[in-house]
Amino acid sequence: MAERERLYLFDTTLRDGAQTSGIDFSVEDKITVARLLERLGVDYVEGGYPGANPADTEFFSVPRTETATFTAFGMTKRPGRSVSNDPGLQDLLSSAASAICFVAKTWDYHVRVALGATNEENLNSIAQSIEAARVAGKVAMLDCEHFFDGYKANPDYALACARTAYESGARWVILCDTNGGTMPDEVATIVARVCETIPGDHVGTHAHNDTEQAIANTLAAVRAGARHVQGTLNGIGERCGNANLISLIPTLKLKPEFSERFDIGVGDGNLADLTAISRTFDELLNRAPNRHAPYVGETAFATKAGIHASALVKDPKTYEHVDPERVGNQRKLLVSDQAGKSNLIAELERIGLPFDKADPRLNGLLQVVKEREAQGYAYEAADASFELLARRHLMDVPEFFKVVSFRVMVERRFNARGELVTVSEAIIKVNVDGVTHMSVAEGNGPVNALDIALRKDLGRYQEAISGLELVDFKVRILNGGTEATTRVLIESHDSDSDRRWFTVGVSPNIVDASFQALIDSVNYKLLNGT
Repeated sequence: MAERERLYLFDTTLRDGAQTSGIDFSVEDKITVARLLERLGVDYVEGGYPGANPADTEFFSVPRTETATFTAFGMTKRPGRSVSNDPGLQDLLSSAASAICFVAKTWDYHVRVALGATNEENLNSIAQSIEAARVAGKVAMLDCEHFFDGYKANPDYALACARTAYESGARWVILCDTNGGTMPDEVATIVARVCETIPGDHVGTHAHNDTEQAIANTLAAVRAGARHVQGTLNGIGERCGNANLISLIPTLKLKPEFSERFDIGVGDGNLADLTAISRTFDELLNRAPNRHAPYVGETAFATKAGIHASALVKDPKTYEHVDPERVGNQRKLLVSDQAGKSNLIAELERIGLPFDKADPRLNGLLQVVKEREAQGYAYEAADASFELLARRHLMDVPEFFKVVSFRVMVERRFNARGELVTVSEAIIKVNVDGVTHMSVAEGNGPVNALDIALRKDLGRYQEAISGLELVDFKVRILNGGTEATTRVLIESHDSDSDRRWFTVGVSPNIVDASFQALIDSVNYKLLNGT
């Protein structure tokens, strides 16, 4: 087999994806998503626009990736200003990013109307910005905004923008279908023309999904010569979203047309995490995963039809275009009590928990996981809770403490200054080593009050949890109404080791669900000694 070409994956979830209506990433969210992306195996993580808002500026204050190239996004130098006198450009150069993806107008109509500049001034801004990034030791790339519309309006100028960036030292020149209206045949023709002007191993593609063809357009660009593809987790993005990396990666990895020609740097182990990563990301966004999503959806490998089910029993290939286990999913036709066991084993291996594949307790653990997930637990996003559950079934786990009882009161009243305030008070009784400790605390809300009270007196374990902090808290109503079942996902951080983990609780009572997740977090900290 001939040596495969390298195809590079660029994720823009934290920048272009952040423009999705209803999504607002905190710094903690960004840190978590960056780690998910490295777990997936992408080459570039674009984290946002340093200087544009406090969250992005803080996010770029230190490097946030270990294996992927940490990338900042921002505009090229403004026409009429020098590099040193452009605050936005200086924010990019001084950030902790290893690479900068500049965005520039490549449609002469936008250069004139949006920038109020001449075509030549725009080309100078591109060249000087790319050069400034290279001098600063950054990997430089250019995001050619409105490239396809610009090419159709004035091909010579659009190509001049791309050529200027390449000749100035840009590692990648990315062709953007910013309005999302270009057809796959147009993409193929235009990308092929660009690759006659600059080498294809410097050409990238960035597709929007306004005609439901972002994946098709990305694949068309690759066929035409582009070797860098951009997208987002679960296809989020402004308007109708971006090319969905969760669908694109397995297509490139598993379909012979691409897998025999290209190496995308995503190993088989990364691919097997695909479903868990997709669902974890949806949990972080506090939204239900798309059950019908290709490759990773709950029904992606499900069937109800009798004739289909009969064929699947004989040979799964009759109605499956890929093996669901390759992407961490599973078929929904349960033909034996072993269904789903491979997923359980893969997760135990991922978290490094020792086990014997012949251990009959694995079947019991699998059954418990299924029962709890039917109640609303989501372990894809709460690996710490899953590890605790698995350890309790497969090995001895110490009972560090036992909660005897807890009570929470919420009072709304006027304070001494006549201001209407809401105060929460929690009382917790905890048994440690046969001794009962009672703690009382006030907080900003019932969960905060419980958290403070629990930490007040854990006996000999008090010092061990000193660095533990709750950094995020998400609530999902699972089945509607004020009496609905509630799922709570808590993210915890240990300041001593800089480790993060997620725990989950489910109950018709939101406080009880929160307390379950909180207890799991403390136990996980004590169990791992982090």
